Amino acid sequence: MVNSNLRKTCSIIIATVSTIGIAACSTTAIQSTKYSQDTLPDSVKVPTGNQVAIETVGIGEITYECRNKANGAEGMEWAFVGPKAVLNDRTGKEIGNYYGPPATWASKDGSKITGTQVAVAPSGAGNLPYQLVKANPATGSGQMTGVTYIQRVALKGGVAPVSACGEANKGSREVVKYQADYIFWKAI
Repeated sequence: MVNSNLRKTCSIIIATVSTIGIAACSTTAIQSTKYSQDTLPDSVKVPTGNQVAIETVGIGEITYECRNKANGAEGMEWAFVGPKAVLNDRTGKEIGNYYGPPATWASKDGSKITGTQVAVAPSGAGNLPYQLVKANPATGSGQMTGVTYIQRVALKGGVAPVSACGEANKGSREVVKYQADYIFWKAI
């Protein structure tokens, strides 16, 4: 009887240790995945001396308005008004928002940043371009403190509407859905 109970207990311990070992291996594999800029155009790569601090997925919308073309050019066009997106971490947990103008990334911890666009590069038909932004110093203290650059990558949608824009609908607005990864970098 004692040997039988001992065997059952040992079997449970071995099964538990095996499960923990598998979970540890799985967690290690996930954590060892490192963000890479290798496939990005050089113009939107973050300079050496910075490392990834936060990886987010922005899911939201961009508003466009039918207006006269900029710089006195003749005709009408869909002009960018501003973005509005929720920023989730890689596990899907909401950690902040992105909105504008001006382009602002705000963390739920109260810290936020704005920035100046450095470069854009095509990312594929029907998608917003890749973007590199140099961050201004953060306001508030939290995870946005010390961010030096923001990259917009892994884009889906967000381009100006394909519907007509003319005198008949001047001033009308259209909202376009989009998704993008926003990668936040800090100096090493």
